[in-house]
Parts: sequence; structure tokens; C-alpha cells
Amino acid sequence: MASLNVGNLGEFLREQRRTAQLSLRQLADAAGVSNPYLSQIERGLRKPSAEILQQLAKALRISAETLYVQAGILDERDREETEVRSVILADPSINERQKQVLLQIYESFRKENGLQTASADTTGTDTTGTGTPGTGTPGAGADVATPSN
Repeated sequence: MASLNVGNLGEFLREQRRTAQLSLRQLADAAGVSNPYLSQIERGLRKPSAEILQQLAKALRISAETLYVQAGILDERDREETEVRSVILADPSINERQKQVLLQIYESFRKENGLQTASADTTGTDTTGTGTPGTGTPGAGADVATPSN
């Protein structure tokens, strides 16, 4: 986990607040934080917790993950996965059971693709694009069945 990048976070928050056409006081009230505290965050003097960032994101109507990335709490790679999950969970057109099933399917695809990538790396798959036989030309060794007795 990276250290908090407070300066950039403050600038980003100020920009988002102005884009949303909110005063400092309006955003502070909407997020449930004090006006001076929000001012200190925007000026890079304070390091907000993940909970405060979540409250600010909700008030600004942006994803909390976006603020986590800006603050250095979350890596950009992790953000993409988290945003997919957030979008699924926020979708009002599907019920909770459907959301959980969809998340399970999504996770199974991620695991399957991760396992394929890992097995491709260990089976000598040709990642150079040369297609040299015996070096793992795509499809040349991945589907070879082992003899069974």
C-alpha cells in the first residue's frame, strides 16, 4: 500500500467540488465533516481516513475508489476490479441475490483467466509471437491430454 498522496488528493477534491458547483461548506455538510477539516484536506494538511474519503465520494457522487487511488490507498489495478464490483452492487435493476451471483461469476472468470495465465507461463507458452514449434505455440501444448490407463 502506498503512502497517502495528500497534496494531489486535496487538489483533486477541490477540482471535484468545484465541478459539482459546491462550496466548501456545502460539501462538508453533505459529507458529515467539519468545514475546517475539509479545508485542511484540500490544502494537503490532513490525511483523511478511508471512511472520510468514502463520505466525501458519496457527497461528490464519485466512486470512493477514485479517491482511494488519488490518496494512494489503492493501486490503479485494484481500482478497476473494485469499480466493476461497485457498479454491480449499485445497479438498481437487479436484486441482491442476482448481484451476488453476478459477482461470483465475475470472480470465477478472473480466477480462470489468472490460472490460465499462470499455467501458460509455466508450460513454456511462446509469448514472443514467433510461433516456434516446441516453445508453446498457442494451442500446441495447452490442450495436450495426458495418457490414462
